Amino acid sequence: MTATLEKLEKLDEPILIDEMSWREFKAVEQLLSRPGVRLSFLDGVLEIRRMPGRKHETAKQRISTLVDLYLESAGIDFTPTGSVTLESETGRVKREADLSYELGANREFPDLAVEVVVTSGGINKLEAYKRLEIPEVWFWENGRLRLYSLGEDGYAEVDRSQLLPDLDIVLLARCVSIENHLQAMREFRQAIQSS
Repeated sequence: MTATLEKLEKLDEPILIDEMSWREFKAVEQLLSRPGVRLSFLDGVLEIRRMPGRKHETAKQRISTLVDLYLESAGIDFTPTGSVTLESETGRVKREADLSYELGANREFPDLAVEVVVTSGGINKLEAYKRLEIPEVWFWENGRLRLYSLGEDGYAEVDRSQLLPDLDIVLLARCVSIENHLQAMREFRQAIQSS
């Protein structure tokens, strides 16, 4: 186990271990429950990932701040649920979004999950969220925001948020990419208040 963790510290890509039962996963999860390690599970595949670095965390916090500003400005009742653990034994899935939001009150699962992607590989995140029935998933990758909305046939990529149809996605992506956090907040706030 120590060798696996040492290997993980040197890798940007996840470690994948397949052919695990849910019960085996839950046992391993207890053993690997430590700071700096994030576990996901889908269809018998355990994904072990090192916690992300500064680039990831900066983008995640920027998106969170701007989405919070938008939701407050729009008067939408919301609860930011962060990287809450989402799991379903019957769906054979466990996933932690980088950010998540409940829009409205008394939700079992978030309505929106946001993933900041700085490395490739790993389990199929959209399949995991589909099993958890998360209505909308956003991916921030390489300065671009891609949105997926859940329908009867699974997720479809969309140009506009189905949950937040008045949110200007181009504006959001541009402001996430601004280097200075305060400047990004000011530009975003000014733009949403004047629209």
